[in-house]
Amino acid sequence: MSEETRRAFAHPLERAEALAGPEPRDRISLRDHIVEVEIGAFQAERGVTQRLSFNVVVEVAPLEGQVDDDVDRILSYDRVTEAIAAELAAERLNLLETLAERVAERILTEPQATKVFVRIEKLDRGPGALGVEIVRSGVKQPRDLPQTAEARPWIIHLSNTAIGSPHLSGWLDQLETWDAPLVFSVGLPEGQPPQANHPQAQRRIDLLAIEQNAWLLAARDPRLEVVSSRTELDWAMKNRQSVVWAPSRIVTDAVDGPAVAPGHEPALAAWFAQNFEALGLMVIGAEAPEVETLPVTSVPVETKTLPR
Repeated sequence: MSEETRRAFAHPLERAEALAGPEPRDRISLRDHIVEVEIGAFQAERGVTQRLSFNVVVEVAPLEGQVDDDVDRILSYDRVTEAIAAELAAERLNLLETLAERVAERILTEPQATKVFVRIEKLDRGPGALGVEIVRSGVKQPRDLPQTAEARPWIIHLSNTAIGSPHLSGWLDQLETWDAPLVFSVGLPEGQPPQANHPQAQRRIDLLAIEQNAWLLAARDPRLEVVSSRTELDWAMKNRQSVVWAPSRIVTDAVDGPAVAPGHEPALAAWFAQNFEALGLMVIGAEAPEVETLPVTSVPVETKTLPR
């Protein structure tokens, strides 16, 4: 085995030492940190958990002065494990590559961290360990800065009757004067979607049926666009684009997904509104759910002028 190959399969600590510059660096390491989580792009990996092994080495800038046995002066091991836990809790991911990037990015927001080596391996996908290893450096700005008040949306849930209402264009005219991002949500279309004898399969079928209804709504007004990912929604909110939420991706990828079934559409909209820290939820043409954490308004479908 060549030295290069041996280092490729060595612990990240040895990789860090091999890539060290002329000035010695202090390092902290996390070895064989095992977490059980749902992750993976294959359908067989959904609805089940598997073990991930994390090995992380962080190069840190030297301290000025003495440590004085003060934990507040050093980069604690807890910050590394917290970075892993935070990214696993943020959303369900398909790729180890994405998870590794996000863990590295979060660790590099620590003032002392200058370079990070992250290796993540799946332990239950075969007879051996399958994984990725990345090296990143440079201080990054945290991805999860709190949303500004200007970026918080209003969620407008429309019943099927409201989707077909002649007042739709007028409602959108009024809502656009609110000077806040608008995210519309819908429920199942008229008629029963195909039925499956497996709960997870039925959940997917129902969510896809809701997305079909989202496209029907978007076709009613050229100002509306259908979006499905968090990235698309963030961009739309920042740019004041009125959008219709297609829920499959966000719901199925959520670590703490909605307890409500897709058939209970206003409650699904309320879950979405809470997760996006919405300014409020307006339900047109359906009964509004009770939500303690944000204002909820129920509007009859016959209403021409929306309450503010």
